Amino acid sequence: MKRHVRTAGTLVAALLVAGAAAGCSDDEGEGGASGTETRSAAEAPDTNVVPAATSSSTPAVDVNDGTFGKMLVDEKGRTLYLFEKDTKDKSKCNDDCATAWPPFTVKSTPTAGKGLKKDLLKTTKRDDGSEQVTYDGHPLYRFADDQKAGDANGQGVDAFGAKWFVVDPDGKKITTTPKTNGGY
Repeated sequence: MKRHVRTAGTLVAALLVAGAAAGCSDDEGEGGASGTETRSAAEAPDTNVVPAATSSSTPAVDVNDGTFGKMLVDEKGRTLYLFEKDTKDKSKCNDDCATAWPPFTVKSTPTAGKGLKKDLLKTTKRDDGSEQVTYDGHPLYRFADDQKAGDANGQGVDAFGAKWFVVDPDGKKITTTPKTNGGY
């Protein structure tokens, strides 16, 4: 029974991502194909690890030395991402997007870990009224296909109309390749 639930969950996630990607393409007369790699949620073995848009009771943003160098993580070591479609302090990821990329929301003021610039760590109000953590104006998200602390399976993914990237301690997107052979 557990295997059927996991398979069904993976299938639902794949359909959500595929449907959203089809409905959110940014075709501005460029022939429709972007030539960029798109990975679906079905490529990861289990999508039931990170709950959708849950608030953290003891919110913190820290720095870990991970696959892509020094990068932002939450208080449990889960990789945090920025979405290129967002504008300064404003999330453009809602509904199906927020299911695949749960926003890092909080109920109290987040704390900055060692190596972070405290003045860059803030929150912004989402369309649903929740408070999402931002760093240097970038709303932060987790990725539903990251299975454990340190995973960065969302790096470079093109979904919901733009790419997703891990964030460095200066608030910049990291676009480099993995520093280890493990990759994604």
